[in-house]
Amino acid sequence: MPTVLDPAAETEYLSLVRAFPLVSIRDDPHLADAFDVIDRLVARANLSNAEEAYLGALTDLVETYETAHIQLPPTSGVEALRYLMEENGLTQADLAPLFGTPSLVSEVLSGKRKLALTHIKRLAAHFGLPAGVFIDS
Repeated sequence: MPTVLDPAAETEYLSLVRAFPLVSIRDDPHLADAFDVIDRLVARANLSNAEEAYLGALTDLVETYETAHIQLPPTSGVEALRYLMEENGLTQADLAPLFGTPSLVSEVLSGKRKLALTHIKRLAAHFGLPAGVFIDS
C-alpha cells in the first residue's frame, strides 16, 4: 500500500473521507456504520490504492474501539468445541475418531471429563485452529 497517493488517488481518498469521516469510533451505532462501509469495500473485487488506504485506516479505528469497549467473555475449550460442532453441523459421532470412542466425546461435552492434551492437539489440527482455542482460560 503506498504511503503517498497520487493526485487522482488523493481526490478519491478525500471523497471517501467526506462520505464517512475517519474519526474515532464513538459508540456502537457509529461502529455499525463503520462496518457497513467496510463491508461495501470488502465486497468489491479490486480496490483502488485510495480505497485500500481508506479501508486500512477505517479498520484501525474499528480495532481501536473494539479493543477499548468490547470484551469477549472467557470461554472454555468445551464451549469452543460445542460452537465449532454447531457451526460445522457435526455430531458427537463425527468427533469419535478424534477422541477414540463416542463415549469419550459425550463425557467431555457433558463436563464429566476434561479435554486431554491429545484431544486438544487433534481438535486443533482437525479445525485448523491454534491449540489454545481448546485450552480453558
